[in-house]
Amino acid sequence: MGYKSTQECIVDLEKHGHLIRIKEEVSSELEMAAIHLRVFENGGPALLFENIKDCKFKAASNLYGTLERSKFIFRDSIEKIKTLIDLKNNPLEALKHPLKYADTALTAFSALPKKSNFNNPVLQNQIKISELPQIKCWPDDGGAFITLPIVYSEDIDKPGVMNSNLGMYRIQLSGNNYIPDKEIGLHYQLHRGIGVHQSKADAKGQPLKVSIFVGGPPSLTLGAVMPLPEGMSELTFAGALGNRRIRYTYDEGFCIASDADFVITGELYPNETKPEGPFGDHLGYYSLKHNFPVMRVHKVFHRNNAIWPFTVVGRPPQEDTSFGALIHEITGTAIPKEIPGLIEINAVDAAGVHPLLLTIGSERYTPYNKERKPQEILTIANHILGSGQLSLAKYLFITAGEDNPKLTTHDIAAYFKHVLERVDFTRDLHFYTRTTIDTLDYSGSGLNSGSKVVIAAAGNKLRELGTELPEINLPEGFHNPKLVMPGVIAIEGLKYTDQAASESQIQNLSQLLTLNFELLNPFPLIIICDNSDFVSQSLNNFLWVTFTRSNPSNDIHGIASFIENKHWGCRGSLVIDARIKPHHAPPLIKDPAIEKRVDAMGVKGKSLFGII
Repeated sequence: MGYKSTQECIVDLEKHGHLIRIKEEVSSELEMAAIHLRVFENGGPALLFENIKDCKFKAASNLYGTLERSKFIFRDSIEKIKTLIDLKNNPLEALKHPLKYADTALTAFSALPKKSNFNNPVLQNQIKISELPQIKCWPDDGGAFITLPIVYSEDIDKPGVMNSNLGMYRIQLSGNNYIPDKEIGLHYQLHRGIGVHQSKADAKGQPLKVSIFVGGPPSLTLGAVMPLPEGMSELTFAGALGNRRIRYTYDEGFCIASDADFVITGELYPNETKPEGPFGDHLGYYSLKHNFPVMRVHKVFHRNNAIWPFTVVGRPPQEDTSFGALIHEITGTAIPKEIPGLIEINAVDAAGVHPLLLTIGSERYTPYNKERKPQEILTIANHILGSGQLSLAKYLFITAGEDNPKLTTHDIAAYFKHVLERVDFTRDLHFYTRTTIDTLDYSGSGLNSGSKVVIAAAGNKLRELGTELPEINLPEGFHNPKLVMPGVIAIEGLKYTDQAASESQIQNLSQLLTLNFELLNPFPLIIICDNSDFVSQSLNNFLWVTFTRSNPSNDIHGIASFIENKHWGCRGSLVIDARIKPHHAPPLIKDPAIEKRVDAMGVKGKSLFGII
C-alpha cells in the first residue's frame, strides 16, 4: 500500500484485525520489549503502545511479526517489485513481452525520489534525544537503543540521493559515556555501505553527515534491510515497494525523509569512537561493548502525532525472521542469478543467519560416466563468500543440484540428510583461517575475526545414516550421548576451560571412538556440547548450539584425522566442539520480575487477554 506514514499503516492494520492497542501504562525499561516478545511468541498481532511511562509519544511493534502481516502491508506492490527485480536480471523480457510489463513503468516512476520544499511534516517539531522513547530490551543492555533505525548517508565524492545508502544499524541513545542529548552511538559492520562513505570522508579529514529516520512509510524500513542486487538504490526500491515516491528535502545539508515520524541529524568525525553496547542481539547472545563511531547530534525532529516503531531481537525466530521471509519472497530469484551456477541459498535463521548458509549449485564439470565429486560447486562457494552480506557466512554447506533435483535448502532436515549421506571428510572440507566473520559472532578469536569452512558434497550416496544410537564407550568426562537426527549424535563434555585442555579431551575421545570406527560410519557428525538433551530436543536447538558456539578452524576435529599437503581431513566422523567457551558472549535471559508483569496483562479485562 502507498502509506504516507506509520499512522496510515497503523489505521489500516487495526481496521483489518492485525493490531491491538496496549492502553495500560508500561515502562520502556524492559517491559515493552517483554510484551513484544511474548506476543510474538504466541503469533499475536501488531501492538500500539499508547501510554509509555515518562514519554509523550506512542510506540508500535510487531508490525512485521508474521509473513502474512508483512505481505498484507505490501499487498499492492510485491508482485510488481518481483517483476522489476526479474527485469533487472533479464531486461530483454520487457522487449519480448511489452504488454505483459506495461505497468512496470509506473512502478519504476514511483522509485524516483521526489524533492519536497514545502509541507514537510517531520520538520514541524524539534526535541532532544532524551525525549524520545528510551526502550531497553534486555537486562544487560548498555542503555536504550533504536532497533528499527533507517540510517542515511551519502558518498562525499558523489553527493545526492541517487548515490546514497540506507542501512539499518543499531543506534545507542543512552548509557555508557555518551554525553546526554549530544552524542549517540552508531554500530555498523565492516562491509556496510556507510562504512565506505565514512572511510572516504575520513580520508578527506571531513565529518560525514548522517540522518537517522524512524518511522514513516513501511517501505522505507524494509528498504533499509534489503540485500538488493548491485546497482539498485535502497531509496528508489523503497519508493517502488511503497507505490509512492519517497519525499525528501535538505536541512542545513542533512537529508530529511519528509514522511518519517522522527529524524535525527548529526555528524561522524574522523577517528572519533566511544564504547557501544552491550546489546542483546539476533544470534541469541549479547554483543559486547566495543568502540564504534560516535555521532554528534545536530537536531532531532518529529511530526505531529508521531509514532515510534521498534522491534526486539534475540534468539531466532523473532520479528526479523519475518523480515527475512519477506526478503526471500521478493528477491528469492535475484541472488542465484547474480552468482552463476547457484540454484538456491538459505541463510538459516535458527542458526542466527550469518553463521550457517545452506546452498545448492550446479556440478557440470564432472561427466556422469566418471567419478562425481565437488568441482564447480567449489567455484560457486568461493563466489558466495565474496558477495556482500553472504561473505559473513561461517559454515557454508553446498551440494550438487543434479544429485537430487527436488532437494531444497528450506527443508533443513532433508538437506542435512542429503549432505551427510554423500560427504567425504577426507576430501570435502575446505577451510578459510584467520579471516573476517560477523561482528556479532563471538565464537572466533576476536571482533570480526575467526574462520570459515566450506563443506561440499556431490555424487552418489556413501552411507546409510544411523537412526538408532549405537553402543559406544566414552572416555571420562564425556557422557549422555543422544541421537539428534539420522546420522548426528550429541555428546555432553566437561565444561570447556581452554583450547589446550579441549584438544587433549577431544583427542582422547577420538582415539577411543576410532576403535568403534565401523560402528560410527552411519553417524558422520558428532557434536560435543554442554547439554545433549537440549541439543537433541529440536532441530532449531541443534542448529543454534552447533553453529553459533563453534569456530571452524579451532573447534572442528575428526576421528582418524590427518594433514596431507596442507589439507586437513578425517577418515571417520567429523567432531564439532560446540561447548560454550570462556570468550563467548553470554546468552540472553529474560528478567523473571518483568515476565510476571507481562503475565498480569494476560488476565481477563487486560489488553493481552486471549493473546498470551
